[in-house]
Amino acid sequence: MSENLLSRLEQSLRQSRAARMHLAARLRELEAEADSVRAELAEMDTLASQTEAAIYRLLSSVLASGNISLGLPSDAELEAAMRQSQPSRAPVPADRRTQIPTVRNNVEVLSDRFMDRTIPQAVTLLLREEGGPLHVNEIYNRLLEGGFKFTGQNPTISVAVSLNRNSRFRKVAPGTFDLVMRDASKAS
Repeated sequence: MSENLLSRLEQSLRQSRAARMHLAARLRELEAEADSVRAELAEMDTLASQTEAAIYRLLSSVLASGNISLGLPSDAELEAAMRQSQPSRAPVPADRRTQIPTVRNNVEVLSDRFMDRTIPQAVTLLLREEGGPLHVNEIYNRLLEGGFKFTGQNPTISVAVSLNRNSRFRKVAPGTFDLVMRDASKAS
């Protein structure tokens, strides 16, 4: 009888230790995710600061540039100054403006080619293969298909922030990125 009790106690101890190990592993995962979220929040704070500084510079230049009296400029003057400060671009055809790829919720993982890569590494491969720019939503979908694991709450924002901060990439349209330099063999 005491052998049976001892056996049950040993089994209970093994189960308790296994449950503890499982909980400790889950805690490590949650702490890593929390660190990732904190990093994303810091990136968003930086972007907000940069945007705020750009707005301040724009407003300062508007206030300093014209024959503005002691009052504030009108809305029309601000809009005109904003149009002047934007680089001139070729107009985007109406059908191109509405063709933003959708983020697919149930993307099937087709390979593990991006599993151990960073966002810039994986996107560099994607853009080289594509031969042209891609929207962040399409980049996100393709990264998922390649087995990339996103940890944050807003993965498309993570992709955009990562590409904005990396000198390998340039923004060619809202939410659309391309490589700064294409392979020399393709340049003509």
